[in-house]
Amino acid sequence: MKLMKLTSYTTIMKPVGKVTHYYNKLGVAIVELTGDLKVGDRIKIEGGKNEFEQTVESMEVDRKSVSLAVAGDVVGLKVGEKAREGSLVLKAEE
Repeated sequence: MKLMKLTSYTTIMKPVGKVTHYYNKLGVAIVELTGDLKVGDRIKIEGGKNEFEQTVESMEVDRKSVSLAVAGDVVGLKVGEKAREGSLVLKAEE
């Protein structure tokens, strides 16, 4: 019998914002950022019954597509599931 060493990986998630509104028909969450966020970042949205993870694929500030947003920006994020107002947005630390 061959033994394998198992390694446990823990992803650190850092709060980067809060959902202030969700547009159901568009599948877009409006997020007030408290930290930096860029396209390609892995995020987790948690709050209420809904909790999910996804990669940021697109983001807009003032209806203009951006690849990077900073603390203080209010961004629209395309999300794969419903995001409740007040939900916390966490970013996976590299």
